[in-house]
Formats: sequence, structure tokens, C-alpha cells
Amino acid sequence: MDYKDTLVLPATSFPMRGNLPQNEPKTYLSWAKSNLYAKMLQNRQNANTTFNLHDGPPYANGHIHIGHALNKILKDIIVKQHYFQGEKVFYTPGWDCHGLPIEQQVEKKIGKEKKDTLPKTKIRELCRNHAQEFVGIQKEEFLQLGVWGDFENPYKTMDFAFEAEIYKALCIIAKKGLLKERSKPVYWSWACQTALAEAEVEYAEKESDSIFVAFALKEDALQVLGVKEAFCVIWTTTPWTLPANSGIALNPEESYALTQDHKIVLASQVEKLAQMGIVENGILKIFKAQILENKHAINPLNGKDSKIVLGEHVAVGEGSGCVHTAPGHGEDDYFIGLKYHLPVYMPVDDKGCFDETLIREQLFFNPDEFVGKFIFDTHARILELLGKNLLRHTKIKHSYPHCWRSHQPVIFRATAQWFILMDEPYTKESKTLRQVALEQIQKTRFYPEHGMRRIYSMIEDRPDWCISRQRDWGVPIAFFKDKRSGEILLDTEVLDYVAEIFAKEGCDAWWSRSVEELLPQEFKNQSVHLEKVHHILDVWFDSGSTWKAVLESNQYASGGYPASMYLEGSDQHRGWFHSSLLVSCAVNEYAPYQSILTHGFTMDENGEKMSKSKGNVILPEKVLKEFGSEILRLWVAQSDYQNDQRISENILKQVGDNYRKIRNTIRFLLANVESLESLEVGHFSQIDLWILKSAKVCFDNVHTLFLEYEFSKGLQELNYFLNVELSGIYLDICKDNLYCNALDSKERKAAQSVMALLCGRLFGLLAPILTYTINEALNHTQSKALLECCGIAGIQDKATAVLEVLYQPLPCFENPSLDFEKLLTLRSHFLEQIDNLKKESKIKSTLETDLIIPPKMAEFKELNLWLMVSAVRSENENSNVLATFTFEGETYLVCKAKGYKCPRCWQFISANANEPCVRCAGVLADSKVES
Repeated sequence: MDYKDTLVLPATSFPMRGNLPQNEPKTYLSWAKSNLYAKMLQNRQNANTTFNLHDGPPYANGHIHIGHALNKILKDIIVKQHYFQGEKVFYTPGWDCHGLPIEQQVEKKIGKEKKDTLPKTKIRELCRNHAQEFVGIQKEEFLQLGVWGDFENPYKTMDFAFEAEIYKALCIIAKKGLLKERSKPVYWSWACQTALAEAEVEYAEKESDSIFVAFALKEDALQVLGVKEAFCVIWTTTPWTLPANSGIALNPEESYALTQDHKIVLASQVEKLAQMGIVENGILKIFKAQILENKHAINPLNGKDSKIVLGEHVAVGEGSGCVHTAPGHGEDDYFIGLKYHLPVYMPVDDKGCFDETLIREQLFFNPDEFVGKFIFDTHARILELLGKNLLRHTKIKHSYPHCWRSHQPVIFRATAQWFILMDEPYTKESKTLRQVALEQIQKTRFYPEHGMRRIYSMIEDRPDWCISRQRDWGVPIAFFKDKRSGEILLDTEVLDYVAEIFAKEGCDAWWSRSVEELLPQEFKNQSVHLEKVHHILDVWFDSGSTWKAVLESNQYASGGYPASMYLEGSDQHRGWFHSSLLVSCAVNEYAPYQSILTHGFTMDENGEKMSKSKGNVILPEKVLKEFGSEILRLWVAQSDYQNDQRISENILKQVGDNYRKIRNTIRFLLANVESLESLEVGHFSQIDLWILKSAKVCFDNVHTLFLEYEFSKGLQELNYFLNVELSGIYLDICKDNLYCNALDSKERKAAQSVMALLCGRLFGLLAPILTYTINEALNHTQSKALLECCGIAGIQDKATAVLEVLYQPLPCFENPSLDFEKLLTLRSHFLEQIDNLKKESKIKSTLETDLIIPPKMAEFKELNLWLMVSAVRSENENSNVLATFTFEGETYLVCKAKGYKCPRCWQFISANANEPCVRCAGVLADSKVES
């Protein structure tokens, strides 16, 4: 007879191959149509705890890259982690829609000349359309990653109501006295013609002209030195700033030397400068810097006075110790200039060219030749004009600030800009914004912890925040200035009226409406004396106030303020985390987040940055077509995301192999529990109790690690359990029980119950990461017992079955009475002998052997199952010994099996050849009676 037909073989409709690239999009489409986010909220409406992750808005300009995928998937995994714990979760995706890159794309499309002739409202309309197009594109791309969220009602910073909320935040800050307009040097991108915040500056190598220049001292300085002639030696790498010089700074703590050739430099630098040929190596006099304070030198380019001042910012280890000071072109210069009332010259226009200020202030002896020239192109002529005052000229390469948009070197340039003040007291306790922000950082949980130190030091040392830009596309700093006094009108009724207009019409109204039309009735008579401020808000202010527009408004189902978590790349310590903190602390004296989690950047498999020129870019679209989103999601979860992540086709193939192992384990479990209607927990064997205990330890550890967002460590532990203990031992051991025992035997039902318990918890642990796969598996699940182990009473909608999963810790069962650590070691020793016997072609299977054991091991009645041998005996009985080994001082004999091979279960335990063993004969007899 064909005994195969009498076995209870595993059966499931859950396929071995996922065919993810073909099948995932169908499920994701059904999720998009099923109002999944509303179902999530409904399912957890009675939850005791909530979790909301506030989305850091990606920029609506271009298709998503692999960094976007890492970010969005990680957010999704964390939100789902809380959902499958039974918490009510909120996630409203959003987009940053204003700013220079979008404006540049529009300019490329229509041409700069046409852009310059169009009204601002038309340019803004084109920018809005461009942003809206890419919001739609990116939304679909994010959905294809299996991301859940309120994609039907996302936030967009360009929505009219949103623009109004950004403006309201600005008004609150202004009314608290934290907003000031002043002329101050700021990073200026001449390439983009706008001011830059620190977060928009990157450092790169630049070749510069390095020059040492002699400034002759005037009579007041010569008198205190008691000499007839002397020169301060300054050093600079920006010769174009020399015409704007109005001071020379010395270090008040240092001694200076008058050298043999009447040059003044730091005493400690004389020998070094002499070797460079700048001064003679002989000292006539050493003196303290204080004696020259408020005395004067002469600017050799224009004959103007250059006041000698004292500044602690003067570095000792480089240059000459005499610092060229142009208050219009440097932050330290600016502050020292305020202290000493130095003139502020700023002869450079928006494009980085010298302007008419040169003529008006006579900043060159012959200024006309420089007007209109690009500043970096004037160095050769300036060096020529310096003549004998130029002591040394070399080229150096050094780290220099560049615009992160244009990648061109920036300049420091004094312009009228708007600043949020860091050190102005504004709270009832007279605390400054810097103090409040630093206190709030210390109350925030950081993943990883060192993130706190990074943002803390940035806030601790940062200057006032320049929030104004000179562009077209963004939220205006929509204030009215009195033409007569220069004062800003901050009347609440006026500000609220403008905000209401913005909420209905958008910020375009600031350009399309007249001053009178933008004023409430009782203020209209003042319109003739008022003018509009036309600066645009820094886009970081837009994104920095999203907590107000999203979390504090009733426009979105996004949870409350502050958010449970902000999650972005580590560069956002200086970006979104930073700006959000400052805006929130300025408005509410509170951080907008309770925790911050950061991830690294994506690199190729060699750890190199991806670039089109290198050809090492991995596009999400390509990964989805070749591997499927589940592989990308598993890559994210397996990665140590807090550091930079490597990704390549080879790495994804390795992740795919791991996915298949997980999928096949799930498939085996499903196939063997399909007939189980209810759990049988009263007849667990010692081996059952061992795997339950191991699973309990593993699952609890993994669960704890996942709650700390340590997904990589958790998956590593889970994979070890699945591959080594569950699949490698237990499931292999169980096959005889599952296939050969009677369908309703207590031993079989006990093993099925173990599998259902483990599978249910496995679904709960993996649902946040492999959401599609768990949903698919549930659609192939018939076992009521398994659904119960998933926390599911019943599946209402197969398309969203995974929504019903609720992770529950594995219950505690009776501990095994045997020492399984010892038994695992015994198993390892035994299998070494089996491997040797197989290599020698003496056996093909462990079932061909019996094991003769010492008497003290006889208490383990399941040892034959544990080692998968046909029999375990205490007596040798003249057996055919194949191998021997020693364990804990006792001898074990591996012998040829004593019985005959059972044609049904293949164990060598039958009394006669070609006859079923006693167990199998009984099962066959019972099945005949039943039939």
C-alpha cells in the first residue's frame, strides 16, 4: 500500500514564493482604497495610551531617493510598532512646499528673463503647481513602500490655512519682542541672491589669496610707541574686503612686538613670520596691546582711518595677531565694531559685485574702475594697488563656507535682515530663548543618546536666527512699516486681519492686495503712511512651525502637542529639530517633541556616497521592481540605522535570503496548524516546554528591543531563534509527531498548539516590519486557534486583516524539568558523530541508528525524539557499534538500529520487515474503524 496517503501532511495555500514585485502593488492599492487610517483610529479608539509621530516634511521637488525610503519606512515601522501594541497612533504625512529649489525649477522651465517680467503672483502660482505635482508623485511612491498614514489629508506648508498658521507663529514671536530688523553681516549667497541660515551653509575646500598687508600707524599711535614710523601687519584671505576695513583688532591678553623693520605683530609669532620673509627677526620693543587701543592706522587702499581695537576673538596660532576688521563683512568684526563705534561699510550688491557705495564713501582712491565688478575678480587689481604695503602673497586651500543649494562660496555681507533674538529675556522668569531651548533639550529623550549633546552645543553657541530671505516663493514677513518712524505696526487687530485673509486666499494676497485692502476698517486711514515688508520667511521657519499648524490645530487627525517623536536624519540636529525647537520655545516655552530619533545616510556597499557620476545610485523604484518593498523594509529593520547604511544589489539579495527563511518558517507553521480549532495546553512534552521557554525568553527580549527601536538587534536575536532553535531543532523533531501520529492525538495537538502560540506572537512581532507578508499569511489562515493567538476574534476585511493583529506576550508555561542546556550540548556531540558517519556513507539518516546511553540519562523519555534516533537503550545487547563519544565523563554508543524500517514513519522500530511499527499500525487500524 502507499503509506504516504495515510500521513497527515502539512497543507496551506500560503505560497512558498511571495512574488512580491507583482503582488504587493495590488494589496497596497486595496489599502489606499479602504480608508485604512480611519480603521486604525477606530480599532484603537478605546486605547489607554497614544503615540503620534510628527512627520518632518520632505521637499516637494523631485522623485524620492533611497534616503527618503529609509526615513519613511523607519517612521512606518515605529508607528506600527506602537499600533500593534494596542496603542492609538497618529501619523499625518506632510510636505515642505516653499523655498528656493522650487523657484529655481520654475525659473529653469520658463527662463530667467520671462520670470523677471512676470508678476509675483504668477511666479507663485507656477511654484505652487510645481510643488503640488510632486506632492502627488511622492505620495504614490511612499504608498508603494507599504507606509500607513493619513495620506488622504496630508499637510502641505503651501495650503492657505497652513500659511496663515506660519504667519501667526511669526506674529506671536514678534509681539514677545523676540523679532528684530537690523543690518548685520549674514551668510550671503551671491549665486542665489539671498541670505542663508547656518543650516544652509556647508563647508568645502576653496583656493584663496592669502596676503599679509602693512597698515601704517598714524601719529597718535606712533607717539605711544615712541617711534617715527611703524606698521600693523594684517593677514586676510579675502582681499576684496580690504576697502571696507575700518579697524584692526589686537588680542588684549597677548604681548606684541615692534620688529627691527618697524612691523607690529604678535611677539610669539616674530620668528615664524621672519622665516616667511614678512618681518625682520629682531625685536625693538615688546608691549601690551592696550597701549594702542583707540589709536589709528591708515588703510592703504583709501587713506581712511583704521581704528586699533581690542578683541578676545583674535587668534594666537595663525596670522600675525593683527586682525583686519570690516564690520560689514564678518560677525566678530560686526560685534567689535558696535563696541568701538566703527563705521560699517558694505559696498557689495546682491550679486556679489561692488556697487556705488565705493564712490559715495571713497573706499578706493579711484573707485570707478571697481563698480560693477564681481568681488572675487578684483583681487589681482587690489594686490597691484597695495604696492609696497603688500608684504606677502600666496595661494592657499582651506575649508570655506559654501551655499548648500548652489555649492558656490558664500560671503559675509551686512544687509537689513530679520532676526529672532536668542538672548533677549521674554518669559515671566526673564529667561532667554537660548535658556528655554537648552532646558527643553535636557527634558527630551534622544535615540541615540549622544544626539542630545550635538543639538545642545549647537543651541548653546548659535547666533541670533536670521529668518528673512530675498525670494518670491514662501510666506512673507507680512508686517507694515511706518514710513515716518520706521516702526513696525504690531497691533493685534491688524495682524489677525492679515492672518484671516491668508487663511482664505493664501499669502499671494500680500502682493495682489494694496496696503489699504490688507488693513481692517479702523486702520485704513493710516494706509498712506504704511509700506509693506517684502522679505520672505526662511523655509526652516515654515517647517519649524509645522507643530503649530498640524498638532495644535483641528485640521488634522495627528495627535496632540507635543509630539511623541520627531524622526529624521542626523543632519536635522542643525535643521528641522533645531528650527522646530526654537519656534516652539519662542511661542510656548516648550519643546514640540518628547523624543527625537535619528538615522544615518545611505551609502553604497563600499561605504561611498551615492552619486550619478559614480553610477552607484540605488533607486527605490528599481528595488521595488526587482525585490519588492518587503525586502527594502527588512533591509531598513536589519540595518543599524543610527549609523550610515550600506545598500547594494548584493546586500539586498542577502536580505532576500533572510526574508525567504522567515517566509518559509511562517509557511511551515501555517501548514501544520490549519486543522487546529482550539489550543491543547495540557499535554505538552518536555521538548514542547523547552521551545516554549526558549521562545518566551526570545520574544520578550525582542519585544523589549523593538520598544527601544533597536530593530536590528531584535531581528538578530529573532533570526537566531527561528533558524537554530525553532526550524533547526523543534520543527524538525515535530515532523514525525505531526505527520505520523493520529490526527487527534494529544501529542500532535500539543505540538500544533505550540506552533499556533509561536506563530501568533511571530505575526505580532513582525507585523510592523513585514506588514504585507503578515497580511498575506492571515488571508491563508483557517485556524481559529492561530487567529486567537494573534489577538484576532475574527477577520472582517481580508484586504486589511493585519489591522486586527494585537501583540500579546507569550504566556508562562511549566518549565521543563530537564536541563536542556546540557541536552543541547549532548545533541551537538551526537551530531558530530552523525556527520562523520554520513561522510563515510555508513548511514543516510539518524533514524538508521539507536543510541546506547548511560543509565542516568534514562529519565529523559523523549531522548529518541530529541536526537531523532529510532531507539534509545541502556544496554549494549551486542549491537553493531558505528561510533562512540564521551560526554560529561560517560560513554555513548551510536549503533545500527536494532529494528526494521517502518514503511510509514521510516523509523527502524518494526518487528518485521515491510510491516508498520506498533504506533503506525494502531493509527492505521483506528483510521479504518473511523472510515
